[in-house]
Amino acid sequence: MRLGIVILPQDPWPEARRKWMLADEFGFDHAWTYDHLSWRSLADEPWGATVPTLTAAAVVTERIRLGTFVSSPNFRHPVPFAKELTTLDDISGGRMLVGIGSGGTGFDAFVLGQPALTPRERHERFAEFVGGLDALLRFEHPDSSVGGADSGTDTGNEAGAGISFTGSWFTAHEARMVGTPAQQPRVPFVLAANGPKGLALVAEHGQGWVTTGADGAVGEEWWSAVRELGLRLDDAAGRAGRDPATIDRYLSLDSGGRFSLESVAVFEDLVGRASDLGFTDVISHWPRADGIYAGREDVLIEVASRLV
Repeated sequence: MRLGIVILPQDPWPEARRKWMLADEFGFDHAWTYDHLSWRSLADEPWGATVPTLTAAAVVTERIRLGTFVSSPNFRHPVPFAKELTTLDDISGGRMLVGIGSGGTGFDAFVLGQPALTPRERHERFAEFVGGLDALLRFEHPDSSVGGADSGTDTGNEAGAGISFTGSWFTAHEARMVGTPAQQPRVPFVLAANGPKGLALVAEHGQGWVTTGADGAVGEEWWSAVRELGLRLDDAAGRAGRDPATIDRYLSLDSGGRFSLESVAVFEDLVGRASDLGFTDVISHWPRADGIYAGREDVLIEVASRLV
């Protein structure tokens, strides 16, 4: 089991630097920050930008993998975001992971004046976003269209012309991705999905899958839903002709009604249950002073010393 920690982009850099460095020293396998413009109950609190935060974290850490938890097309376009990810991967020495989701329906979905989207539109945009990033980060055009066979996306990649695609949601005209990927064939994708179409996208493009379980569920209901989602991913992988064991599985431990770092005993219990369900990775949140994810840093330190 690999262990991850989320460090929310809320602290001034001297304090944030301390946390990122400790996560590296403690031996966590991966560390993440949220990729939002603002977030839920913390919308009126300090909230830094994702890419500068991860750039700084890459410079002050040595071995821990770094990731977005999770990026979305709510306010990102594949072309500039691919450039940012490639640069981050270079600075970190090939330690980047990119979590990607369809985009929630909260602050990020409307702050730029976007119209409300139906679930179907959000998935179609998600698939096109992932396909575009995949093409750009590989520095070549895939054989199929960026958004999938039925997306209506027109692609072209003549020699020396860069990478071009025209979809329903995103367009690139002779985009240049200068340099060589630090990771081959590209930065690993960890896709967030619960529905059948999203899980099919995981089977097609994901090196990993991340879930927060069923929205609104807690306790045993949540764990039952998590188990069912894992089985659905197995089915999606089988339909795609892919061995389910080739997909890393990440579970957000703090989404089922308990804070995983409430105590060492709680953390051990939740990690054990995730392992029993076949998860390869779990993710907790660095304890905050109050509000959501409130807890004590000494519990995190004890967890790190005993388990990591």
